[in-house]
Amino acid sequence: MKFSLTAIVLGLATLAAAAPGQDPVLIARQNGNRPVPRGTCCVANTSLKQDLCTAANGEQGRCVPGGNNCGSRLSCVPNSQLVCNNTRERSRNLCRARAFNGLLHDGARLIQNLGQAQVN
Repeated sequence: MKFSLTAIVLGLATLAAAAPGQDPVLIARQNGNRPVPRGTCCVANTSLKQDLCTAANGEQGRCVPGGNNCGSRLSCVPNSQLVCNNTRERSRNLCRARAFNGLLHDGARLIQNLGQAQVN
């Protein structure tokens, strides 16, 4: 029993270490070798919509328009605060940050659904 529990714990640790989104080299490659932002804002004039980032709370997220007070830069929003669908934007699913009353951020404007998002 002791051996089995140890094997399970080690196996889970290995899976956690190999999880995409936690390996900075893998994330940078998925971002087309652009920097991997950390914090509330993405890198000005470098990050693209839907680039992967690490949010201020440590959770993996995406660079999206709006969501944080970043001026003209994209915001790094944790995955748990995103709404996504199957529309493609920059080779990934389209995601936008949740706002209040069920609305979504799309840059400086609020939209009701992802069908209204400006996709590029």
